[in-house]
Order: sequence, then structure tokens, then C-alpha cells
Amino acid sequence: MGSQSRYHPRRYNAPPGVDRRPVTSRNESGRRGTNENVISFTSVALVAAVAVVAPLAIGVTRLRLPAIVIEILLGIVIGKQGLGWATNDEPVQVLSLIGLAFLLLLAGLEIDFDRLRGRLLRLTAISFALSFGLALAVGYGLESGGLVKSPLLIAIVLSATGLGVILPILKDAGETSTPFGQVVVAGASIAEVTPIVLLSLFFSGHSGGLGGKLVLLIAFLVFAVAVGGAILGLEHSMRLSETLLRLQDTTAEIRVRCAFLLLALLVVCASKFGLEAILGAFLAGATLKLVDRDESMTHTFFHGKLEAVGFGVFVPFFFVSTGIKLDVTTLFQSGAALLRVPIFLGALLLVRGVPALLYRPLAERRSQVAAAALLQATSLSIPVVAGQIGVDLGLLRPTNYVALVAAGLLSVIVFPLISLTLLRNARASNETEPACVTPSLQTP
Repeated sequence: MGSQSRYHPRRYNAPPGVDRRPVTSRNESGRRGTNENVISFTSVALVAAVAVVAPLAIGVTRLRLPAIVIEILLGIVIGKQGLGWATNDEPVQVLSLIGLAFLLLLAGLEIDFDRLRGRLLRLTAISFALSFGLALAVGYGLESGGLVKSPLLIAIVLSATGLGVILPILKDAGETSTPFGQVVVAGASIAEVTPIVLLSLFFSGHSGGLGGKLVLLIAFLVFAVAVGGAILGLEHSMRLSETLLRLQDTTAEIRVRCAFLLLALLVVCASKFGLEAILGAFLAGATLKLVDRDESMTHTFFHGKLEAVGFGVFVPFFFVSTGIKLDVTTLFQSGAALLRVPIFLGALLLVRGVPALLYRPLAERRSQVAAAALLQATSLSIPVVAGQIGVDLGLLRPTNYVALVAAGLLSVIVFPLISLTLLRNARASNETEPACVTPSLQTP
């Protein structure tokens, strides 16, 4: 998703790959005449096939990889760089944009706001501040080397963490309930929220100074809070609550429809405020997380339904289409271009890994700190999204964008595997040795 100026429907008048051949039909007199143009759905079918094949391939081969990695790789295979079967045509673009919106919505739902308080919030905030400072230093270093045009954009990309990728790793290792696991999750949450806000503030694509954009950002946040307050107020209506309860598991699926309305509303309003629409999508998920506590357990399957719609239908279109669009041939045109992949990968590990040293007092073993460093350096969604924004604004060369995405792919493939091994070994060692006492994260 992007700002309104870059994602206006007029951009989709005649994208490459769209079948614009006129078709004929019989008019009232029985003669054959030219009818309106037809849009081909061949690429949609191919992307849908990839969305099915990717998780099945992982399940059959038992690879410990996120499905999004396979989806991007298969997108490259069926795209113009590979077999040339699929193109990023109009239907794929639309479904991809909806997929990105759902991806950010579900990311907002993953934030555990109850954990972001007290000592935990202070520690993770300091960690992210250190990370962003390192990212700026790396960004200016890359600029001096002629590799990037915008140090700030690269800093935002490098300081991000893929919360949706690392949560399953921590759950598999049984770390989510430990003080160490909690600080890693909280740090990843901040590293997912802050880059989205910064992208909207500095790279919305709208003219105006930073002060004006900051005012618009605050105004939009106030609007989102007002929307959340209105939802809370409506929930106190017994008649409305009973109606929602009656319709939630029927063909109306009223709660899912309301969530999609909230998503569309905040995305549109973010664009109207001159901000990145991804911020609106993320805030839609965060708003649902905050206002829909479901303390009476009346709609326990609601979030599962949203995940089914998002991850089951739309989100794969975003990642597969990313692979279709990637011009991977530019990486192999010269050794210098290919060398940028390990440079960006090392930058990710430096920027997000070093601040993990602050978590040492909460870790029982040093291997846990190393695992936290690797997990925090795992990022793919933000490099894909922010990188595309940079290309659209002319701040990032297409070659560097491909190298950045390739580095993100490697981080998702390599870092979680190593960190999961470290965490399992640490857990096995703790079961055979007396447990160490770790400091509490409760607010004094």
C-alpha cells in the first residue's frame, strides 16, 4: 500500500501484461460488434496455484521455512525472470494491494499491548533507539559508498523486525512465557510499529514539510482513537451486541465484515491525511486488538476467521507478486551488484543484533542472547514494502531493492533456523541443570 498519489486507480489503466484485445458480441440486430475490453485472469490463477503449492511443498519436505519465502521464490520462477507464465497485471495488482493491507492488519493484531509497559517498555525502547542509531550510521556509510541515496530510508528498513516470523520460533522453543521471551517479543513489536510510523512521516510521497506531516500524523492518530472509542461505545449497546452475536456465525459473518470496513476506512483516511496507507492498515489491526478484548468469550474464532481470509486468500498474492516483479537478473550483471546482498544481510545483523546485548541480564545462557540477536535481525515484509516505496520515490535503485529483498529472504531462511537450534539446546541444558533466577519484568 502506499500514499494516494502512488496508488491511485489511474495507475492501473494499462499495466503490462493485461489482455486488452477487444472481444466481439452480438448486438440487438444480431451482428457481431466490438464490446468493451477484457481483463485476463490467467496470472491470478497461477498466483493462486503458487499459494497452494508453497505450504504443501513445505509440509511434504518438512522444511523449517516460512511459506512467504517459497511464495516469493516461486513468484520469481513463474514471472518474467523465469518461465514467463505470469505477469503483475491489473487483477494481480489489486489483489496484491488488498493482501498487503491484510498483512498489516494481522500484524497489528499480533501486538500484545499488555506487555508494553514498565521496565519491559523502557528496556525495549532503549534497545530500539540504539538500533536506529546504528542503522543511521550504517545508512550514511552506505551513502558515502554510493550504494544508497537515502540513509534515513535504509535506516528505517534495517531497524525493522518481522514479528510474525519470530513469534512461531519462540513458541516452538517454549520461550514466549519466559521473561527473556517476553522482552524479545516486546522488542520485535516496537521494531514493527515504529518503522511503519516513520515511513508514513518521512516518505508519504506528499509535498509539505516535516512539521506539517507531523501535524497530519497526530490528527490521524486522534481520528483512529476516536474510531476506537466509537467502537467501544457501540459495544455497550445490548441490542447491537445481541445482533452481532446472532449474525457472527451466519453467512453474514458480520464481525469479519465490520473488520474489513474498519480496514478500508483507516486505509482511505490515511491516504486522505497524506500518510502511507500501510499505517492505516496497521492501525486497523491495532484498534481491533485494543477494543475487541472478548472477555466474555463470545466470539473466540473471530481472529481466526480474519487470519483465514488474510493468509488464506489475499496475503499470498502480495508475496508472490513481489517475486514476479523482482528483476533478479540485475544482481548477476556484475560482482558488485551481487556483493550488496551480504552487505545488506550483515547490516541487518549488526543493526538489530547488537542491541540484543541489553537483554543479557534476562537470559539464562549466552546462547539465548545470540538467538535474540538473530531473531531481531529477521525481517522481510518491511524491506519489501519500504523498498518498493523507495523505488517509487526514486530514492532506491531497482538493483539495490532486489539486493535488499534477497537479504531479507536470506535472513528469514537462515537466522530463524540457527536461533531455534540455539534455543532448543539452551532449553535442554536448563532441564539437566539447576535453573537460574532471572530478574522480573513486573513494573516496580
